[in-house]
Amino acid sequence: MSCHASEYEAPFSRVSRVWTLTAPAPFADESSCQCQAPHEKLTIAQARLGTPVDRPVRVYADGIFDLFHSGHARALMQAKTLFPNSYLLVGVCSDDLTHKFKGFTVMNEAERYEALRHCRYVDEVIRDAPWTLTPEFLEKHKIDFVAHDDIPYSSAGSDDVYKHIKEAGMFVPTQRTEGISTSDIITRIVRDYDVYARRNLQRGYTAKELNVSFINEKKYRFQNQVDKMKEKVKNVEERSKEFVNRVEEKSHDLIQKWEEKSREFIGNFLELFGPDGAWKQMFQERSSRMLQALSPKQSPVSSPTRSRSPSRSPSPTFSWLPNKTSPPSSPKAASASISSMSEGDEDEK
Repeated sequence: MSCHASEYEAPFSRVSRVWTLTAPAPFADESSCQCQAPHEKLTIAQARLGTPVDRPVRVYADGIFDLFHSGHARALMQAKTLFPNSYLLVGVCSDDLTHKFKGFTVMNEAERYEALRHCRYVDEVIRDAPWTLTPEFLEKHKIDFVAHDDIPYSSAGSDDVYKHIKEAGMFVPTQRTEGISTSDIITRIVRDYDVYARRNLQRGYTAKELNVSFINEKKYRFQNQVDKMKEKVKNVEERSKEFVNRVEEKSHDLIQKWEEKSREFIGNFLELFGPDGAWKQMFQERSSRMLQALSPKQSPVSSPTRSRSPSRSPSPTFSWLPNKTSPPSSPKAASASISSMSEGDEDEK
C-alpha cells in the first residue's frame, strides 16, 4: 500500500508520539503504510529550523543493543531530540551478523528487538539491519540523517563504517554515557561469577543449568548456608543493640524522673522539717499547749476572806474529834471520851 506525503507523513508525525507511549513501536516490515512519495534531501540547518513542515525529519540509529541499558536509552533520546520534529527509526542487527563481526550476545535477536520496541523514544524498529548502510537501504526507509557517537567504528574491514555517511553530510553525532556499557555489565558478571552462581542456586536454578560442577555446587551451597548463619547473627546483634538502646532510653527516663521526685521530696521535707519549717512551728504550739495543760496557774497566797452570810449559821467546830496522833491510852479512856461526845451533842440540841 502506498500513500502521498501529505496523507501519511504529517498525520503520522502528530500521532507517533502518542503511539510510542501507549503501545510498542511497530516493526518496519509490518507497517501498514510505507511512503513512496519523493523525499527531498535536507541539510542539518534546515532540519534544526523545523523544515519541512509537512513531514517529520526521519532519523536513523542502529546498534546491537544487547542487555539494553540506560546508555542505549540516552543515545536514542538524543537521536529523537536532535530536531524539533523527528521520527526515529532504530535498526537492530541480527544474531548472524553480530556473531560474525562483533561476538556472541547474551540476548538473542528476538529479545533485542522487543527491548527496542518498548523504548519510549523509538517510533519504528527495523529488524535484521545491515552492518554497513547502503544507499539502497537509506532510500528505502527515506532516512534523512544517521545518529551515532562520533568515535570511529572500525569493523568489517573498514576503519569507520560511518565514514561515507559523514562525507554525505547525513551524520549527526550523539554523546556516549560514561560508566555504562554492555561490555561493562558482562565484565561485572564474569568478575563476580561465584556470587551470581550462588545467587541463582539459591533461587532454584540447578547446577546443570548454571554449568557448575558437582564440587563447586556443594561449595556454593555451603557458602550460602554460612552466609545465612552470618545474616542471622547480624540480625541478632542488631536486635540486641536495639534492645540495649531501648533500655538505655528507659533508664535515662527513669533517672530523670527519680531526680525530679527526689528534688520534690527533699523540698517538701525541708519545708516541713527545716529550721523554719511548718512542722517546727506546729510542734512548738503543741508543746506549749501540753505544758499549759500539765501545769495550770497557782492562785495567790494572801487571798481575801469572804464575808459569811448572816443567814447561815457558823459551821460547827469538831473539837471532840480525837487526835490521830494521840490515841486513847486505854479502853476506859475511850469510853469516857465517847460519853462526853454524846453529852455534848445533847447540849447542842
